[in-house]
Amino acid sequence: MPGAATLARLFAVDRGPMERTFAQRFAAEWIASWNAHDLGRVFSHYAEDFEMSSPVIIRVAGEPSGTLRGKAAVGAYWKKALELIPDLKFELISVLAGVGSLTLCYEGPRGRLAAEVLHFGPDNKIIRAFAHYAA
Repeated sequence: MPGAATLARLFAVDRGPMERTFAQRFAAEWIASWNAHDLGRVFSHYAEDFEMSSPVIIRVAGEPSGTLRGKAAVGAYWKKALELIPDLKFELISVLAGVGSLTLCYEGPRGRLAAEVLHFGPDNKIIRAFAHYAA
């Protein structure tokens, strides 16, 4: 059985907590990108083959798993969502920093509370995103 020091090394995370200035700046730009309805600008924050999971994907994209991978698939979903909600606007409530990740809490369409958990790669591009909505 490995000792505590060995276990600590095995499970060490090679990314530290997200830096506060980066987190705040990123959140403001992410919200502004969405509020501008500029998908090119939104996509500038994401890796080419990122993965997006959301319960809305099931309804809007017809994907039963609720998960899409890559800018082409997610782009088609987001384009359709923007067409369905042409007045889409997000209002940032808070930014929560984790290890290599952020959670953005915001008010979405029709005042619905939402949170996006964003996991970043080494280049600070989002590699995985999980959307959550008030039940």
